[in-house]
Order: sequence, then structure tokens, then C-alpha cells
Amino acid sequence: MREFLIVAGVLWGAGAGLLLPRAAHRFSVDPGQPWSAACPAGHPITGPLAGWLGPARCAGTCGGYGPSAVVVATVTALVCGALAAATGPRPELAVWLLTAPVAVLLALIDHRVHRLPDVLTLPLAAAVLALLGGAAALPADAGSWPTALLGGVALSAAYLALFLLNPAGMGFGDVKLALALGTALGWYGWPILVAGGCAGLFYGALYGLGMVVLRGAGRKSAIPLGPFMIGGAFTGLLLGAAATA
Repeated sequence: MREFLIVAGVLWGAGAGLLLPRAAHRFSVDPGQPWSAACPAGHPITGPLAGWLGPARCAGTCGGYGPSAVVVATVTALVCGALAAATGPRPELAVWLLTAPVAVLLALIDHRVHRLPDVLTLPLAAAVLALLGGAAALPADAGSWPTALLGGVALSAAYLALFLLNPAGMGFGDVKLALALGTALGWYGWPILVAGGCAGLFYGALYGLGMVVLRGAGRKSAIPLGPFMIGGAFTGLLLGAAATA
């Protein structure tokens, strides 16, 4: 059964990942600007769901744009396959697989323009909470829905405190993203919530140190924290799933 779930997770992740590059390009705009409706050369974007899904390929002469569909599909497939391998045949696996592509999309957008759009972060938080509520009603679940609810509040509150202490070093979108990530991590309990939250900050600190050493970045250089928060949550979910296997 676990082998089947891993294969299914990889295939699901690859298929979902192929749909993300065009959305990543369209969402990658500065705050206050409308979502992009054209490729960098100005050609209109068309395709499924009014051009929101699919590889970032232009119908004009400029070819591809945005993130590589192959790279995004590979990363999403590996993420979903790893989650399936760690979680196994438990109802929360469906939650992780459904929401993982959205997390990958948010990481892409934040990496490109240092922004986490509300139109993605807030529905993601609501979806994780609602889906975990459904998972908690099924047999063989390995988590706690009340702790998941409190975990989302706790991690978001922690990031809010960090934001208030240093608004220049963190965006408010990170606070909203923490709602979804804290809910997912809290499903496996407080130790996993702390581990995943700290892992995200640790990954971000390592990246910042690397930027200083390799590129001479200054202390005030902005870095996108979202991808590292998501990476920390991914680490925590693997640890939590493995601990309850």
C-alpha cells in the first residue's frame, strides 16, 4: 500500500507541478498591481482557466518565460512523494497532497517578487483547517484537530511578534502564511510545531548567511522568507508523520 501511495503521490505532484509555472508568473507582481495578463514581451496569456494554469509558454515569438515547468514539476513530485512515503495510508495524506502544490506556488512567487498574495495564503489556511477537520473524523488519523487549530494561531502570533519587532525584515504575508503552516504542523503536536517553525527560521538564516558570504549582501538585504518557512514546515511534517508511523 505504501509503495502505491508513493507512486500516486509522485504522479500527482508531477501533474500538479506542470500547472504551476503560468500561475507563478501571473501572481508575481508588486503589491497594488493587477495580476499579469501578458508574457514579458506583452503577448496575451491564454489557456486553461483563462490562462492561469500550465507551463509558461508564449503563443508569440518570445518562447518560454517564468519558472521551468520541468523543474517545478520535479520539485512538486519529490515533495508529494516524500509526504506519501512518510505519512502512509492515513487520511491526513490527502490534505498534504492537496495543499502541497499551493505551498510550492507560494514559494515560487515569494522567491520571484518577495510577496505572498492574500488570495493564496488565506484560502490555504482555511483549506488546511477544514480538510484536517475532515481527516480527524475518519479512522486511522494520527493527529489532533484542536491542536492544529491552536498551532496555526500560535505560529502566526509568533511571526506577528517578529514582524512588530522588525517590520523591515519580514513581510505581513509571512504572518498570514504561518496560519496555514502552523495548522499543518500543529496536527502532529507542539514538539513538531516548534521543530518545523524553528527549522524555517534556521533555513532562512543559513540562506542569509550564504548571501553575505558569497555575494556580499548587507544586514539589511531583503530575503524571501516564505520558501524557508515552507521548507521548515515540510521538514516538520516528515518528522511528525514518521513519528506516528
